[in-house]
Amino acid sequence: MKTPLPPLRDVIAAHGLGANKALGQHFLLDLNITTKIARLLGAGAEDQIFEIGPGPGGLTRGLLDSGAVVIAIERDHRCMGVLQEISDYYDGRLQVIEDDALKFDEASLLPKRGKVFIASNLPYNISTELLIKWLKAEPCWWSRMVLMFQREVADRIMAAPGSKTYGRLSIISQSLSRVSKGFDLPARAFTPPPKVDSTVLVFDPIKNHGIDIARLETLTQAAFSQRRKMLRSSLKSVFGARLEQALLECEILPTARAEDIAVDQWISLSGVAVS
Repeated sequence: MKTPLPPLRDVIAAHGLGANKALGQHFLLDLNITTKIARLLGAGAEDQIFEIGPGPGGLTRGLLDSGAVVIAIERDHRCMGVLQEISDYYDGRLQVIEDDALKFDEASLLPKRGKVFIASNLPYNISTELLIKWLKAEPCWWSRMVLMFQREVADRIMAAPGSKTYGRLSIISQSLSRVSKGFDLPARAFTPPPKVDSTVLVFDPIKNHGIDIARLETLTQAAFSQRRKMLRSSLKSVFGARLEQALLECEILPTARAEDIAVDQWISLSGVAVS
């Protein structure tokens, strides 16, 4: 019978793994919470999980307990030793890659069978960049993502039209995935505690969506960079003389502002040709 892995606090002390602020690290040590995140993911023994920024491996343990293979992308060299210990304990089902997640090509390591998932207590300083990278993956190779964000970022992702937090991140996220809330976590759940609370979100992809993402990004950039202006003004640089007709085709009032337009209307507008 194997000797159980030591408690995470003991692991951190033994390996000298103080959180690195430059890498946006805040460790999640409560195994009940990490197990809850793993259950939201829903991966099984035939599946593969990419975990970003595992740190000392708290969430990693919960993911491996599902029976899946885990590929952990970690930039902090200090964590390599403890992650290797976890890999040995779980008979090599954990593959650890020392790399920058923003630059790493996950599609190069996709399995020949089974589903692929992404799970992460995301580094706060690159969370939205990573999210957009995965949402825009074409073709979409992931089946579900369970990701943790600062609560204010999670609110922006899930925001509805008309709210102050509704913006480009809301539209891109909701255009390419079905987003649902997992649960909130107070700052005290982390070591060291961040200055803000966090929220776990679940993303299920909308595959074969047929959306011109580059076009959608161009439109939302133009509109939300001048969000106090009416669309007949903020989108003039994109549509020119065709603007009034384009808005009419999508049943959008020219006097509306960017935050008033629903996600499906933005998608429709992105499909209107420019003459």
